Amino acid sequence: MACLLETPIRMSVLSEVTASSRHYVDRLFDPDPQKVLQGVIDMKNAVIGNNKQKANLIVLGAVPRLLYLLQQETSSTELKTECAVVLGSLAMGTENNVKSLLDCHIIPALLQGLLSPDLKFIEACLRCLRTIFTSPVTPEELLYTDATVIPHLMALLSRSRYTQEYICQIFSHCCKGPDHQTILFNHGAVQNIAHLLTSPSYKVRMQALKCFSVLAFENPQVSMTLVNVLVDGELLPQIFVKMLQRDKPIEMQLTSAKCLTYMCRAGAIRTDDSCIVLKTLPCLVRMCSKERLLEERVEGAETLAYLIEPDVELQRIASITDHLIAMLADYFKYPSSVSAITDIKRLDHDLKHAHELRQAAFKLYASLGANDEDIRKKPILESGAVELLCGLTQSENPALRVNGIWALMNMAFQAEQKIKADILRSLSTEQLFRLLSDSDMNVLMKTLGLLRNLLSTRPHIDKIMSTHGKQIMQAVTLILEGEHSIEVKEQTLCILANIADGTTAKELIMTNDDILQKIKYYMGHSHVKLQLAAMFCISNLIWNEEEGSQERQDKLRDMGIVDILHKLSQSADSNLCDKAKTALQQYLA
Repeated sequence: MACLLETPIRMSVLSEVTASSRHYVDRLFDPDPQKVLQGVIDMKNAVIGNNKQKANLIVLGAVPRLLYLLQQETSSTELKTECAVVLGSLAMGTENNVKSLLDCHIIPALLQGLLSPDLKFIEACLRCLRTIFTSPVTPEELLYTDATVIPHLMALLSRSRYTQEYICQIFSHCCKGPDHQTILFNHGAVQNIAHLLTSPSYKVRMQALKCFSVLAFENPQVSMTLVNVLVDGELLPQIFVKMLQRDKPIEMQLTSAKCLTYMCRAGAIRTDDSCIVLKTLPCLVRMCSKERLLEERVEGAETLAYLIEPDVELQRIASITDHLIAMLADYFKYPSSVSAITDIKRLDHDLKHAHELRQAAFKLYASLGANDEDIRKKPILESGAVELLCGLTQSENPALRVNGIWALMNMAFQAEQKIKADILRSLSTEQLFRLLSDSDMNVLMKTLGLLRNLLSTRPHIDKIMSTHGKQIMQAVTLILEGEHSIEVKEQTLCILANIADGTTAKELIMTNDDILQKIKYYMGHSHVKLQLAAMFCISNLIWNEEEGSQERQDKLRDMGIVDILHKLSQSADSNLCDKAKTALQQYLA
């Protein structure tokens, strides 16, 4: 089978390629086995660090010939090993190179090579497989196609430190979801990999650790097993704790913290266990420091967010640990100065990936303030995050506008009046209304969500509407008149329903005939969601336990609202029918 690059090669380029690289491929076909071996060795030396040469040799058909030699029984073990090394080097080039190797069915050939008794050849095949499986273009399912592969890889773990390193790396990259976790678990991954955590080789320890992090993620079965595993007389969680101490490499600290985090979230370790409270959480907070690399800060913040998300006590502890809130504020200012990063390549990389820092900070802010109003007041207000988030809503990037407004929406949920006032003051009514006319649907929906959260609980509704009522009613009118989706109009009607729940704020609706006519119109709309939302407005306006309800009921009756309620009480939709009957009872009471 011919293996070609996806992009067609022009004839002029091909002739140049032929002149410079053809002889490497020609030597693979020499009848003298010794010359073939020397040709493969020379090819190996020629492709090291040379992506152009790698692409040339692939175009000229080197891969099928190398695979043929690798699988030939008559080939010497040395030749097979050198072929595997060259193929591994070709795989280290571009993603197109890997695609070409996959097209030539390299994986079955290399897996077959693992049955050889020769350790050096096995290691070369595994090294090549590792490179291919860690490429984003390789489907991980290729590892699980043949049911005999996983048990054979488990058996090879004991052969050498290289087999251990490469196999663990393959497992950690190809374990995507519960099905893969189950396969590896059922073939003894925990037992076979656990003792590797005490290997003299750092690379082996590190790859074994990564294996456990992907095996434990959202998997109670694996996590419950891990918590009771003994290695040299020590429980696995204790080994993980030792690996996240400050004197260990950052990569090891982070991965150990992830293992403990995933075991905790899976219910295998209590949230108040000292290994979580005193070791894992502080380690992850350290990873958020501006001294850490961008990737480390992102991974640290995301893992910390995941750890504390369901537990209010961990949220409290995190919020007062090592100035975490101030550290997160720095995520939005990164990179703060060019001089801070002397490596230009690193600066270029970080500028391109700075949005990942902001995303991670949003996740952690959300987790910190998920369950506790006091923490929310402290993650948010003391750090100046409100101003930062309001600033993001003015970004030209729609994704940043969405994230900024989304975070403000979450912050306003069930918040006290002071936080709501701070949000409104920092955002400004002008910017709020600009966002309500944003062309991006997600921005508009999140802004409506923010407004709905701001207008909740009566004293807050009345307070906000007393100062911003005119502008808010104007914005609501424009949206209900505009060409918007059902979801947008439903959210807008829900805002009106909240306003109608206010004590004094409801008068802004009752004195606005235009708005009342719109509510009436949507009560008779063909879409049930809009009918229900309009019904909530009416119910809040006519509730007879409240002052002035009789006058409001009379005005709405004169508008024909009662007739519509009678009609809706016969609706086929049970929810709509029930709401209409409840509203009619207010007139009869």
